[in-house]
Amino acid sequence: MANHKSSIKRIRQTSARRLRNRYYAKTARNAVKVLRATEDKNEAQALFPKVCSMLDRLAKKNVIHKNKAGNLKSKLAKRVNALA
Repeated sequence: MANHKSSIKRIRQTSARRLRNRYYAKTARNAVKVLRATEDKNEAQALFPKVCSMLDRLAKKNVIHKNKAGNLKSKLAKRVNALA
């Protein structure tokens, strides 16, 4: 167990941030999964900007890496554009 007040606080902050980051990352993964599963082009085009902004926010807050966000957005854009 930590002995310093600052390290005890740091442990509290880290665990709270970890839970928050896990929640947002899981939410984004589910949104990506829903977008990938969508077969209707209009619905996919409506979902795409929302998912992209979610990924950008996560990358900005360092929950996911910025290159991972870019790669996901690129693949999703190709998928949405390929729909009939």
